[in-house]
Amino acid sequence: MIAVVNDWLWNYVLIAVLLTMGTFFTLSSRGVQFRYFGKMFGVLKDAFHHERGHLTSFQALVVSVAGRVGSGNIAGVAVAITLGGPGAIFWMWLIGLMGMATSCIECSLAQLFKRAEPDGSYRGGPAFYIKHGLKNTKLAAIYSVLLLITFGLAFPAVQSFVVASSMQSSFGFSTFTSGLVLTLCVGFVVFGGIKRIASVSEIIVPLMAVGYFALAVYILAMHLADLPGIVALIVKSAFGLDSAIGGGIGAAILQGVRRGLFSNEAGLGSAPNVAAVAYVKHPVQQGIVQAFSVFIDTLILCTATAAMILLSDAYVPGAEGVEGVALTQRAVAEQVGAWGETYVSIALILFAFSSIIYNYYLGENSLDYFSEENQRLFTVFRFALLGLVFWGSSQDLGTIFGFADLTMGLLAVVNLLGLALLAPIARRLLRDYDDQLAAGKEPSFDAEQWRDLDIDAKAWRD
Repeated sequence: MIAVVNDWLWNYVLIAVLLTMGTFFTLSSRGVQFRYFGKMFGVLKDAFHHERGHLTSFQALVVSVAGRVGSGNIAGVAVAITLGGPGAIFWMWLIGLMGMATSCIECSLAQLFKRAEPDGSYRGGPAFYIKHGLKNTKLAAIYSVLLLITFGLAFPAVQSFVVASSMQSSFGFSTFTSGLVLTLCVGFVVFGGIKRIASVSEIIVPLMAVGYFALAVYILAMHLADLPGIVALIVKSAFGLDSAIGGGIGAAILQGVRRGLFSNEAGLGSAPNVAAVAYVKHPVQQGIVQAFSVFIDTLILCTATAAMILLSDAYVPGAEGVEGVALTQRAVAEQVGAWGETYVSIALILFAFSSIIYNYYLGENSLDYFSEENQRLFTVFRFALLGLVFWGSSQDLGTIFGFADLTMGLLAVVNLLGLALLAPIARRLLRDYDDQLAAGKEPSFDAEQWRDLDIDAKAWRD
């Protein structure tokens, strides 16, 4: 029953709604992801800067990338190519470009409606902009519950299974040993709060993303003469112009869009929870930065995996064979030797670990919406998460993953409904940013000019 509902929800409802919303935000923002593409790279100058008592824009970016970048970039791309042909990558690019606009809008709204905490930090996300922007506490509560179930509980168990099974197949470690070590490492990070999560992500995420991309660049450099042919193959397959490629145009669109949405999470409302905690001068500043994380995830890392697969002989159109992460591992090993398979396994482990600590923060944020003061509740949640991480390492998680897909789909529906209703405020916020830039000013947010909305002035008093 869960599988039937998921197929209907993801194959029809969400694909149509997310594509529509992505197109709408791209047009209504006058292509914000293209107009301010150069500004996205400005966040890199903050890589070694730490704002006293706050998360910097760069730290919020790497925590967000930690969540977006995961097994989908390694295994998900291989599945898309296997089921939809090389053309699926073209549609992943398209959904990524439109998703950049959606992510910019949702993260800008998260910044606008963020709340200041007693310790000087911030909290925010879809539950907060639904509650304070739409004045709908029931819908905000529903979103928080779905966020807790999906990212706070189910997905950490799934990621733990990915790590343990990869360690067992690649290095021969038992799932018990892998599960125990992973649980201890996660416990060290999550009991340190968002600042320790950001500090760890600041090291792991650039390391794994840059390292994996460097491997792809090395492989591409060995096949420069073949790259135009690969691009032509992807485009021709995307529009059904190559009859030799299995899947067809319908499968290419379906797999490309679906895997693209799974990978970059634009519109699901997960990234805004992290975007809200950054210290910035204007909400749109962080929205632009978070659009960059979608670009990194889909346009860079997913493309890197696709290129490595298509340049190898591991993928044979229409033939049965290896798929998922095994396809990626075989493709890399064919290019660089047996050590490539081990390298992909290590990258997968780091991706999954960073996703677990990111998922923990999303769960903590959903609890914070219901109870800001009850620290005992947060402690119980942390131990529950560690228990699920240890338990998940040795389970068959097909049913749990299906249930998580269902709640994630419902999560997206609630968030997209909120974004659609808050579109006028998002346009007003973007105009404010545009006007200040046009006047030659460095955009800054003046809460006094937004007194008609439920804005927390304490979050903007600096």
